[in-house]
Amino acid sequence: MKLYAISDLHVGYDKNWQALQAITPRPEDWLIVAGDVGETFEQLRDVFGLLRPRFAKVIWVPGNHELWTHPTCENSDRGVARYQALVELMRGLGVLTPEDAFEHFADDLVVCPLFVGFDYSFSPEGSTPDEARAWARQAGIVSMDERLLHPDPHPTLSAWCKARLAHTRERLDALPDDVDTVLIHHWPLRQDLVRLPEKVERFSPWCGTRETEDWHLRYRARVVVNGHLHMRATDWRDHVRFEEVAIGYPRHWHVDRGIDRYVRQIVPGTATRPATGEGGPEWHR
Repeated sequence: MKLYAISDLHVGYDKNWQALQAITPRPEDWLIVAGDVGETFEQLRDVFGLLRPRFAKVIWVPGNHELWTHPTCENSDRGVARYQALVELMRGLGVLTPEDAFEHFADDLVVCPLFVGFDYSFSPEGSTPDEARAWARQAGIVSMDERLLHPDPHPTLSAWCKARLAHTRERLDALPDDVDTVLIHHWPLRQDLVRLPEKVERFSPWCGTRETEDWHLRYRARVVVNGHLHMRATDWRDHVRFEEVAIGYPRHWHVDRGIDRYVRQIVPGTATRPATGEGGPEWHR
């Protein structure tokens, strides 16, 4: 039995949706889908209706795109209500969510899908959220999250992130001390793994929270999986492997090579652990 991962399928692009339909069934293995599948409930039903029969278990965490509320969306829920509706949709499709009990992949390894979000702290030290957004605007960058991702009933996205941090820490703290984890989050858990092209490097405020920087150690991670950046890589920090598995928009991957090339094997791992405990990035083109 193996554990695989992929993210940022963005099936609103027809090339991505057509490619996904050719994914090879692995009926004995598990698949992580680390967010940004699409923007509509219909897209999510189609994708997980396709994937669920092809794998023994499918695990999902939300990305910012799933949490967007478009003015023309068939579901007008915002913020927490939208997230809860997504969770119920996934459960109805037989998909594991961040609100379900963590499951053992092996006796000593627990798979932990998480939803924490971001709080603008991946920005210059000491910046407030307003200052972080202003810093990004100086480079002409404003995320669509500012228009379409709503925190209701929380007053701000930072406040929602703070609430999710408390909820998630409580769940992870309850894990027994004799198990390792696979931590799964759409956004990177560490700021030093946010490597963006120069023209968009100030997009980082929308990429995570500094509050999760040590979670790979605190929660005995064997592997950490994320998406969001569309810059596939394997990194090592403190002898822990970090896997960024996002395919992204059609311009971000070689569609002609097929989807199977981009389904990353997570457990057992295929990357060599560096002696120093630090390493990467090993880019996955």
